[in-house]
Amino acid sequence: MLQGEPSPEELEAAQAANEADAQDALAAAQGELAALQAKNAELSDQYLRAQADVQNARRRADDEITKARKFAVEAFAESLLPVTDSLEAGLAIKDATSEQIREGAEATLRQLKSALERNKVIEVAPAPGARFDPHQHQAISVVPAPEQEPNTVVSVLQKGYTINDRVLRPALVTVSAPK
Repeated sequence: MLQGEPSPEELEAAQAANEADAQDALAAAQGELAALQAKNAELSDQYLRAQADVQNARRRADDEITKARKFAVEAFAESLLPVTDSLEAGLAIKDATSEQIREGAEATLRQLKSALERNKVIEVAPAPGARFDPHQHQAISVVPAPEQEPNTVVSVLQKGYTINDRVLRPALVTVSAPK
């Protein structure tokens, strides 16, 4: 045997040690693989549950939106019922005088305006001389008005209305002509 060459016993011992190391490494890799597979299964389950929660939340939100749309006018309609009652009561009086009819109509109009205001429907009726606002007014005509500034309201032909600061109907106005 040459000097420096391992003996067959040493080769066999080295091979056995390498096989033992390989067995240990394989066992460790298999253990790590099993742990990762378990973690993957756990994360997959969490993902599916989270996805189901999101779908349920979306479904509940859609249901609430549908209900809100369906019943959005309920409070508004409820506030108009006294107006309807007043009109019906006025029409039930067969021999009412014109003064009584006028008083009843004025009282009913007050009820209607109150119901509109409670529901955030606000009247837009600019005073003569007010600045023309194209966001809330619609100019029907331009008239010469030497006593007023240009582009100011001369008269209101029809009141406008806003609901929650959004124009429901613009006020129809005549506007002073530029000089």
